[in-house]
Amino acid sequence: MSKQEHPRLTVRKMYKLFINGAFVRSESGRSDPLWDGSDFGANIARGSRKDVRDAVVAARAAQPKWFKTAPGTRGLVLYRLAEMMEARRTELAEHAGSDEEVTAAIDRVVWYAGWCDKYSALLSTRNPVGGPHFNFSTPEPMGVIGMCAPDEPALLGLVSVLMPALVAGNSVVLIASEKDPRTAIVFAEALATSDLPAGVANIITGLRSELAPVLAKHMDVNALAYPRGAGSADWQTQAAENVKRLQVFPQRSREEWFDPHAQSLDAIAACSEIKTIWHPAAI
Repeated sequence: MSKQEHPRLTVRKMYKLFINGAFVRSESGRSDPLWDGSDFGANIARGSRKDVRDAVVAARAAQPKWFKTAPGTRGLVLYRLAEMMEARRTELAEHAGSDEEVTAAIDRVVWYAGWCDKYSALLSTRNPVGGPHFNFSTPEPMGVIGMCAPDEPALLGLVSVLMPALVAGNSVVLIASEKDPRTAIVFAEALATSDLPAGVANIITGLRSELAPVLAKHMDVNALAYPRGAGSADWQTQAAENVKRLQVFPQRSREEWFDPHAQSLDAIAACSEIKTIWHPAAI
């Protein structure tokens, strides 16, 4: 019997959630079909409220150790992520839609990795005071940051908002682009094969309208970062209960995310808290 009489079935990839360094099915068992034009592309896991809570637990456990990692080592870990993205360049380009976007995303990871052992010196300062004492200010992480990634560009936009938070020593629970969730999970495979500790970066796919309010209300999330647009006012109200820090991404076109101004020291500062310490001075 010839092979033509028994055509081989395509082994389709299963796109899961990335929580605590592992790829897991949604607790709800739900998924959403993704279509490539008129052809069925894949099933994408639809995260649930419990998935978000599990990711927050993982992020909270991982954050202190990540921040206590030597800044130079954090930079090497993030540079390793760029290496893993480079190794997956073909697959990332297939889903992101262009090799240009993959190149820009890898370069942005490298750029931010280089800031890990430098940003603190630039954001710190000794403050002038009167009297026999002095004080100085220095950046520290906010803790666990809940994020909603921009819808597009799915890869470069995700990298642009995630990296400053990681550089500053935070852990992240990120809701992927609803328009293109598959790219985020392919990126998560690069995260999984890098040296980033489990739980530092968690990526959940699903409906933003279901998942964002859970992050906004969660009492163990310290800050919320999201794109300006529909739902922003609701997230601000929900985040107020435990006085979360809010960071609203500016409205950018796809082309503007490629601009060098979309990466900056200010983005790292926005993911940090400036702590001031007073100390008596010798007389």
